[in-house]
Amino acid sequence: MSASSSAARTHYSPDLEVQRSILLATLHDLSIHHLADAISSAAQWTHKRLTILLVSRLFNKPSSNSASECQETPISHTQKWNEVQSLLTCAYVQATKVAQQLNRVLMEVDVLLKGTDETLPDDLADDVDIIYCVHHDGGHPQLPHPLSSIQRVTFLSPNETHPSNLPMSAPPHPDAPPLYPVVILGGTFDHLHAGHKILLSMGAWIASEKIIVGVTDDALLTKKSNKEILEDLPTRKSKVTTFLSLFRPGLIYDVVPIVDVYGPTGWDPNIQALVVSKETLSGAASIASRRTEKDFPALQTFVIDVISPTSSNLEHDDAEILKQTKMSSTFIREWIVNNQNRGD
Repeated sequence: MSASSSAARTHYSPDLEVQRSILLATLHDLSIHHLADAISSAAQWTHKRLTILLVSRLFNKPSSNSASECQETPISHTQKWNEVQSLLTCAYVQATKVAQQLNRVLMEVDVLLKGTDETLPDDLADDVDIIYCVHHDGGHPQLPHPLSSIQRVTFLSPNETHPSNLPMSAPPHPDAPPLYPVVILGGTFDHLHAGHKILLSMGAWIASEKIIVGVTDDALLTKKSNKEILEDLPTRKSKVTTFLSLFRPGLIYDVVPIVDVYGPTGWDPNIQALVVSKETLSGAASIASRRTEKDFPALQTFVIDVISPTSSNLEHDDAEILKQTKMSSTFIREWIVNNQNRGD
């Protein structure tokens, strides 16, 4: 999020603590720099959970006439891989940075991408205290039915979007289909945080039927720092499933324990795509070798690189903000221990 983006203007100042809130905005392209101040304000005023709900025709399911050059034609999920992971990162980092500055390290932030053709679940409104709406392009975003009865506060946002200084990103795999039936990824997922959610979101983003998530078994985590604060395997699996159900309802979620780098990729030939972070590319190479040995089909590998502040897919200002934001389970465990020691 560029620090120079135009300010969202509102006179609202909450008298009572907002525990759970939703920030609702309509997007006409894949830039959210104009939402920087709105996200920061919503994060500042929210104490427990902020859901950033980004609605766009771009996120609709492709139709038979989707070859049109209309600006809001539904996008291919694989061809716009770089742009979508950058969008998610900008939103998560902006909110997480504010929460950490206010010492609300355990505040939950969820970023959801929804098409205008999707029906939101009724329970999305459960326990929500307030909805922050971004007034954009001369109108309010239409509130979905579950949210229509909740108190609303409006931010005024510039009509123009923030121009990107980045060159147009080439798709990671130019011939890739828009979606893959079965996608797999893995991780520890302790104290599920923004970095985890970007990884999970992008895996679900390119899956049409099922996403397999390998969660590191407890037995492999005994050397982790502050291991007494580590969440156990059932808790970590449950949080992964809950988040995926929120981000992309309707998929099959196969969340399984893993005891090695391969997980189901080592025995299941019916997987088409693998999502990894930049730091775990060596694991992807090992998986490719194992599948070649077993004569399994090769996996198309998609890399999450925007979590690193050196990413070529982040603008300079975004990368600087990311450097100030700690997205790691180690940091969260250290924060918990330090606060316990202080008796907070």
